[in-house]
Amino acid sequence: MGYGTGVGTRTAVVTGASSLKGIGYNAALRFAREGWAVAMLDINEDGVRTAAQAVKDEVPGAQVESFVANVADPASVEQAAQAIKESGLPPVGALANIAGIPSPKGFLEIGLDEWNRVLAVNLTGSFLLGQALVPQMIEGGYGRVVNMSSVTAQHGGGVFSKTSYAAAKAGVLGLTRGMARELAQYGITVNAVAPGVVDTEIRIGSSDETERALAEAVPLKRQAQPWEIAALVCWLSSEDSGYITGCTHSINGGTYIA
Repeated sequence: MGYGTGVGTRTAVVTGASSLKGIGYNAALRFAREGWAVAMLDINEDGVRTAAQAVKDEVPGAQVESFVANVADPASVEQAAQAIKESGLPPVGALANIAGIPSPKGFLEIGLDEWNRVLAVNLTGSFLLGQALVPQMIEGGYGRVVNMSSVTAQHGGGVFSKTSYAAAKAGVLGLTRGMARELAQYGITVNAVAPGVVDTEIRIGSSDETERALAEAVPLKRQAQPWEIAALVCWLSSEDSGYITGCTHSINGGTYIA
Protein backbone atom coordinates (compact mmCIF):
# COMPACT_ATOMS: atom_id res chain seq x y z
CA MET A 1 0.00 0.00 0.00
CA GLY A 2 2.33 2.75 1.24
CA TYR A 3 1.77 6.47 0.93
CA GLY A 4 -0.13 7.96 -1.96
CA THR A 5 -0.15 4.91 -4.22
CA GLY A 6 -3.53 5.72 -5.73
CA VAL A 7 -7.17 5.81 -4.75
CA GLY A 8 -8.93 2.48 -4.50
CA THR A 9 -6.11 0.19 -3.34
CA ARG A 10 -7.32 -0.47 0.21
CA THR A 11 -9.94 0.85 2.58
CA ALA A 12 -9.29 2.58 5.88
CA VAL A 13 -12.15 2.30 8.36
CA VAL A 14 -12.42 5.26 10.73
CA THR A 15 -14.82 5.37 13.69
CA GLY A 16 -16.02 8.50 15.46
CA ALA A 17 -15.90 10.38 12.18
CA SER A 18 -18.87 12.77 12.21
CA SER A 19 -17.38 15.94 13.73
CA LEU A 20 -15.58 18.22 11.29
CA LYS A 21 -13.39 19.34 14.21
CA GLY A 22 -12.65 15.80 15.32
CA ILE A 23 -9.70 13.46 15.04
CA GLY A 24 -11.85 10.92 13.16
CA TYR A 25 -12.81 13.31 10.39
CA ASN A 26 -9.24 14.57 10.07
CA ALA A 27 -7.95 11.00 9.90
CA ALA A 28 -10.48 10.18 7.17
CA LEU A 29 -9.41 13.27 5.24
CA ARG A 30 -5.73 12.38 5.59
CA PHE A 31 -6.34 8.78 4.49
CA ALA A 32 -8.19 10.01 1.41
CA ARG A 33 -5.39 12.44 0.54
CA GLU A 34 -2.88 9.61 0.80
CA GLY A 35 -4.76 7.43 -1.66
CA TRP A 36 -6.89 5.21 0.57
CA ALA A 37 -10.56 4.52 0.12
CA VAL A 38 -12.33 5.45 3.35
CA ALA A 39 -15.25 4.03 5.31
CA MET A 40 -16.41 6.58 7.90
CA LEU A 41 -18.42 5.23 10.84
CA ASP A 42 -20.39 7.08 13.49
CA ILE A 43 -23.57 6.76 15.52
CA ASN A 44 -24.64 10.17 14.16
CA GLU A 45 -26.09 9.32 10.74
CA ASP A 46 -26.59 12.87 9.45
CA GLY A 47 -23.25 14.00 10.83
CA VAL A 48 -21.19 11.21 9.30
CA ARG A 49 -22.93 11.58 5.96
CA THR A 50 -22.09 15.30 5.95
CA ALA A 51 -18.50 14.57 7.01
CA ALA A 52 -18.08 12.00 4.23
CA GLN A 53 -19.30 14.52 1.68
CA ALA A 54 -16.84 17.08 3.08
CA VAL A 55 -13.96 14.64 2.51
CA LYS A 56 -15.17 14.03 -1.06
CA ASP A 57 -15.29 17.78 -1.64
CA GLU A 58 -11.73 18.17 -0.32
CA VAL A 59 -10.37 15.18 -2.25
CA PRO A 60 -12.13 14.93 -5.61
CA GLY A 61 -12.29 11.37 -6.88
CA ALA A 62 -11.74 9.77 -3.49
CA GLN A 63 -13.78 6.68 -2.64
CA VAL A 64 -15.50 7.64 0.60
CA GLU A 65 -18.61 6.08 2.12
CA SER A 66 -20.42 6.68 5.41
CA PHE A 67 -21.90 4.01 7.65
CA VAL A 68 -23.96 4.19 10.82
CA ALA A 69 -22.63 2.20 13.76
CA ASN A 70 -22.89 2.21 17.53
CA VAL A 71 -19.43 0.93 18.42
CA ALA A 72 -20.66 -0.35 21.79
CA ASP A 73 -23.35 -2.56 20.23
CA PRO A 74 -22.13 -5.91 18.79
CA ALA A 75 -25.05 -6.24 16.38
CA SER A 76 -24.55 -2.71 15.05
CA VAL A 77 -20.82 -3.30 14.56
CA GLU A 78 -21.38 -6.58 12.73
CA GLN A 79 -23.97 -4.95 10.50
CA ALA A 80 -21.57 -2.12 9.64
CA ALA A 81 -18.71 -4.55 8.93
CA GLN A 82 -20.92 -6.52 6.57
CA ALA A 83 -22.13 -3.33 4.89
CA ILE A 84 -18.52 -2.26 4.30
CA LYS A 85 -17.70 -5.64 2.80
CA GLU A 86 -20.68 -5.44 0.44
CA SER A 87 -20.27 -1.74 -0.42
CA GLY A 88 -17.91 -2.14 -3.35
CA LEU A 89 -15.05 -0.46 -1.49
CA PRO A 90 -11.60 -2.13 -1.77
CA PRO A 91 -10.52 -4.65 0.89
CA VAL A 92 -10.15 -3.27 4.41
CA GLY A 93 -6.49 -2.59 5.18
CA ALA A 94 -6.64 -0.30 8.19
CA LEU A 95 -8.86 0.33 11.20
CA ALA A 96 -8.63 3.56 13.19
CA ASN A 97 -10.63 3.22 16.40
CA ILE A 98 -11.19 6.91 17.14
CA ALA A 99 -14.70 6.89 18.67
CA GLY A 100 -14.75 7.87 22.31
CA ILE A 101 -16.62 9.78 25.01
CA PRO A 102 -15.29 11.81 27.97
CA SER A 103 -16.17 11.47 31.64
CA PRO A 104 -15.29 14.34 33.97
CA LYS A 105 -17.04 12.77 36.99
CA GLY A 106 -14.76 11.76 39.84
CA PHE A 107 -14.33 8.27 41.27
CA LEU A 108 -16.72 8.85 44.18
CA GLU A 109 -19.32 10.55 41.97
CA ILE A 110 -19.71 8.32 38.95
CA GLY A 111 -22.51 5.77 38.84
CA LEU A 112 -22.27 2.26 37.48
CA ASP A 113 -24.34 3.03 34.38
CA GLU A 114 -22.00 5.81 33.29
CA TRP A 115 -18.94 3.72 34.21
CA ASN A 116 -20.18 0.93 31.95
CA ARG A 117 -21.00 3.35 29.14
CA VAL A 118 -17.53 4.93 29.25
CA LEU A 119 -15.85 1.52 29.09
CA ALA A 120 -18.25 0.29 26.38
CA VAL A 121 -17.54 3.15 23.97
CA ASN A 122 -13.86 3.75 24.71
CA LEU A 123 -12.68 0.16 25.16
CA THR A 124 -15.24 -2.46 24.12
CA GLY A 125 -15.89 -0.62 20.86
CA SER A 126 -12.27 -1.12 19.79
CA PHE A 127 -12.52 -4.80 20.69
CA LEU A 128 -15.72 -5.26 18.69
CA LEU A 129 -14.47 -3.40 15.61
CA GLY A 130 -11.24 -5.38 15.70
CA GLN A 131 -13.04 -8.71 15.85
CA ALA A 132 -15.37 -7.66 13.04
CA LEU A 133 -12.77 -6.28 10.63
CA VAL A 134 -9.49 -8.10 11.25
CA PRO A 135 -10.75 -11.19 9.39
CA GLN A 136 -11.14 -8.98 6.31
CA MET A 137 -7.54 -7.81 6.75
CA ILE A 138 -6.30 -11.39 7.05
CA GLU A 139 -8.20 -12.27 3.88
CA GLY A 140 -6.77 -9.24 2.07
CA GLY A 141 -3.18 -9.82 3.20
CA TYR A 142 -2.60 -6.42 4.80
CA GLY A 143 -3.60 -5.03 8.18
CA ARG A 144 -3.02 -2.05 10.43
CA VAL A 145 -5.03 -1.33 13.58
CA VAL A 146 -4.64 1.94 15.47
CA ASN A 147 -6.44 2.25 18.80
CA MET A 148 -7.05 5.57 20.51
CA SER A 149 -5.83 5.77 24.09
CA SER A 150 -5.02 8.96 26.01
CA VAL A 151 -2.43 10.63 28.18
CA THR A 152 -5.09 10.24 30.87
CA ALA A 153 -4.35 6.51 30.90
CA GLN A 154 -0.67 7.22 31.49
CA HIS A 155 -0.97 9.58 34.44
CA GLY A 156 -4.42 8.77 35.82
CA GLY A 157 -6.22 11.96 34.82
CA GLY A 158 -5.28 15.59 35.11
CA VAL A 159 -6.53 16.71 31.71
CA PHE A 160 -10.35 16.77 31.72
CA SER A 161 -11.76 13.28 32.20
CA LYS A 162 -11.15 11.30 35.33
CA THR A 163 -10.95 7.72 36.65
CA SER A 164 -13.46 5.91 34.43
CA TYR A 165 -11.92 7.39 31.28
CA ALA A 166 -8.42 6.63 32.56
CA ALA A 167 -9.43 3.03 33.21
CA ALA A 168 -11.00 2.63 29.77
CA LYS A 169 -8.04 4.18 27.96
CA ALA A 170 -5.59 2.11 30.01
CA GLY A 171 -7.59 -0.93 28.92
CA VAL A 172 -7.02 0.15 25.33
CA LEU A 173 -3.28 -0.14 25.94
CA GLY A 174 -3.64 -3.72 27.18
CA LEU A 175 -5.98 -4.57 24.33
CA THR A 176 -3.46 -3.14 21.86
CA ARG A 177 -0.58 -5.20 23.23
CA GLY A 178 -2.61 -8.40 23.30
CA MET A 179 -3.91 -7.89 19.76
CA ALA A 180 -0.41 -7.06 18.52
CA ARG A 181 1.04 -10.26 19.92
CA GLU A 182 -1.76 -12.48 18.59
CA LEU A 183 -2.11 -10.86 15.15
CA ALA A 184 1.59 -10.60 14.32
CA GLN A 185 1.44 -14.06 12.76
CA TYR A 186 -0.74 -12.56 10.02
CA GLY A 187 1.55 -9.59 9.43
CA ILE A 188 -1.00 -7.27 11.06
CA THR A 189 0.33 -4.50 13.28
CA VAL A 190 -1.59 -2.99 16.19
CA ASN A 191 -0.57 0.24 17.88
CA ALA A 192 -2.04 2.77 20.29
CA VAL A 193 -1.97 6.54 20.06
CA ALA A 194 -2.12 8.47 23.34
CA PRO A 195 -2.87 12.15 22.76
CA GLY A 196 -2.87 14.85 25.37
CA VAL A 197 -5.34 17.71 25.18
CA VAL A 198 -6.64 18.17 21.63
CA ASP A 199 -8.70 21.03 20.23
CA THR A 200 -11.88 19.05 19.47
CA GLU A 201 -15.51 19.14 20.57
CA ILE A 202 -15.22 16.15 22.94
CA ARG A 203 -15.24 18.40 26.03
CA ILE A 204 -18.84 19.56 25.57
CA GLY A 205 -19.68 22.38 27.97
CA SER A 206 -16.08 23.19 28.79
CA SER A 207 -15.58 26.92 29.40
CA ASP A 208 -13.09 29.14 27.59
CA GLU A 209 -11.26 29.55 30.87
CA THR A 210 -10.93 25.77 31.24
CA GLU A 211 -9.68 25.44 27.67
CA ARG A 212 -7.05 28.13 28.24
CA ALA A 213 -5.96 26.42 31.45
CA LEU A 214 -5.64 23.08 29.68
CA ALA A 215 -3.40 24.64 27.05
CA GLU A 216 -1.32 26.49 29.64
CA ALA A 217 -0.62 23.22 31.48
CA VAL A 218 1.05 21.76 28.37
CA PRO A 219 4.82 22.41 28.14
CA LEU A 220 4.36 23.49 24.50
CA LYS A 221 1.64 25.90 25.74
CA ARG A 222 -1.01 24.88 23.25
CA GLN A 223 -3.53 22.19 22.50
CA ALA A 224 -2.85 19.74 19.69
CA GLN A 225 -4.76 20.18 16.48
CA PRO A 226 -6.80 17.18 15.26
CA TRP A 227 -4.79 16.95 12.04
CA GLU A 228 -1.60 16.41 14.06
CA ILE A 229 -3.08 13.31 15.70
CA ALA A 230 -4.49 12.19 12.35
CA ALA A 231 -1.04 12.37 10.75
CA LEU A 232 0.31 9.87 13.28
CA VAL A 233 -2.71 7.57 12.89
CA CYS A 234 -2.24 7.48 9.13
CA TRP A 235 1.51 6.92 9.31
CA LEU A 236 0.94 3.95 11.63
CA SER A 237 -1.37 2.57 8.94
CA SER A 238 1.23 2.82 6.17
CA GLU A 239 3.74 0.27 4.93
CA ASP A 240 6.48 2.47 6.37
CA SER A 241 5.43 1.51 9.91
CA GLY A 242 5.34 -2.23 9.23
CA TYR A 243 7.90 -3.21 11.88
CA ILE A 244 6.25 -1.25 14.69
CA THR A 245 3.61 -3.09 16.69
CA GLY A 246 2.30 -3.26 20.25
CA CYS A 247 3.53 0.26 21.01
CA THR A 248 2.01 3.29 22.69
CA HIS A 249 2.75 6.45 20.72
CA SER A 250 2.52 9.51 22.97
CA ILE A 251 1.61 12.79 21.28
CA ASN A 252 0.98 15.24 24.09
CA GLY A 253 3.20 18.31 23.75
CA GLY A 254 5.36 17.17 26.65
CA THR A 255 2.53 16.68 29.14
CA TYR A 256 3.73 13.16 29.91
CA ILE A 257 7.33 12.17 29.23
CA ALA A 258 8.41 8.60 29.93
